Amino acid sequence: MAAATTQYTPFRPHLARIVTLVMAVVVLAGTVTVILAIPELGPGDQVGFAIVGLLIIWFCWRQASVAAVPSPEGLVVRNLLVTTRLEWAQIVAVRFGAGQPWVQLDLSDGDTLAVMGVQRADGVRAQDEAQRLATLVAQHSRTTRDD
Repeated sequence: MAAATTQYTPFRPHLARIVTLVMAVVVLAGTVTVILAIPELGPGDQVGFAIVGLLIIWFCWRQASVAAVPSPEGLVVRNLLVTTRLEWAQIVAVRFGAGQPWVQLDLSDGDTLAVMGVQRADGVRAQDEAQRLATLVAQHSRTTRDD
């Protein structure tokens, strides 16, 4: 049972998550500091700084929350702005060639889909995760026919 649980562990980047969460904290601290430290700012300027700070923090949160969540039914890919639900049969191939920043899925309709949950910046771990995803696709697309 542990192996089944491990194979369905979500794919999440490590380095990008750490960097963006630290950035969010720095932006929050900087925004609060600017708003409180500059008494010449009027209420409109303070609100403007707060909105810009919150937008940057939101973007950092989205980047930190990218993932690909496998299950026996399929794969849910959450990238920066779009979440895509795929059945295993829709995934034809998993590619992670040199120079690609993240895994690419070739889909049965001819499209490709980036999986930002597996990022080259994570080095060897990213290669292992790409292999794990390719293994899941192969396991779930196996047929009784030999074609």
